Amino acid sequence: MDVIEPPIFTCDPVLSEACFLLQDIDGGPDAVLELVARGIVRSDFHVLAEVDSLRALMKKFASVPMSLADACLVRMTELDQRSAVLTLDSDFKIYRRNKRQVVPTLMPR
Repeated sequence: MDVIEPPIFTCDPVLSEACFLLQDIDGGPDAVLELVARGIVRSDFHVLAEVDSLRALMKKFASVPMSLADACLVRMTELDQRSAVLTLDSDFKIYRRNKRQVVPTLMPR
């Protein structure tokens, strides 16, 4: 079995989306924030610093459509070539980083 060692890097839009998706599960949003509080999940990405790149990605993939959260994750893989996106979202099979490169993903089967 593969193990992902913390910290797991993400961005604020992904944290917001996770809390929203888990809002109907008792303690769901708090569990997300607990991961942040414990340092297991870190959100160090700055949207303002990357706004031009994010806008370009969202425009390029508008037909998918690409959310801000997805754009941030793609951009994060552009900034750290060793990274991969842990996701259940099949849209990451469509997205490309650095114009034509497949975005590395870890997707449960």
